[in-house]
Amino acid sequence: MSNPLEMLEVTDENDNVVGLETRARIHQNGLLHREIHIWFLTPKSEIIFQHRAKDKDTYPDKLDATVGGHVEPKMSYEKTAVKECKEETGIDIDLNKLVFIKKMRKKSFDEATGLTNNTIRSQYTYLYDGSINDLQIEDGKSQGFVVWKIDDLSHLSETDKNKFIPLILEKDMLDIFNQAREILLK
Repeated sequence: MSNPLEMLEVTDENDNVVGLETRARIHQNGLLHREIHIWFLTPKSEIIFQHRAKDKDTYPDKLDATVGGHVEPKMSYEKTAVKECKEETGIDIDLNKLVFIKKMRKKSFDEATGLTNNTIRSQYTYLYDGSINDLQIEDGKSQGFVVWKIDDLSHLSETDKNKFIPLILEKDMLDIFNQAREILLK
């Protein structure tokens, strides 16, 4: 379970830090904060998604980025990406192989929990050619990992769509997956 008293930086629209607040208050009040996502792409044009734990404070039991996390106070997006990757997959990622895709603003309301995630999020991709079974599951935060072909994500059944955090299937995110494929699988 996430620590609701964890302190995070609140930012303005230009990604300048304007204060500190607890994780719980940030999500209760929809305050703008920083996050990272890393999308593991396989050589077969697949994305590896993390299956969130059933007790996560936002989007429980949904498919999400391979790696995701809040940027801790005084940490950079890049250092957060390396730290979160180790925690969530067991992989010591080489920063030189981590590819920055885009920084984007996202705001979503989770109807299941009544919380708002309002972020400036740096999106990265990483070419992963190992077995999904070699990824270590972070205890209490994830149920494991699943693989989906990038080309299948744009035409899922309603049942399959409900497995994902809704924002992941929006056009701008599908564009990021295709951009990642173009960069990593040239």
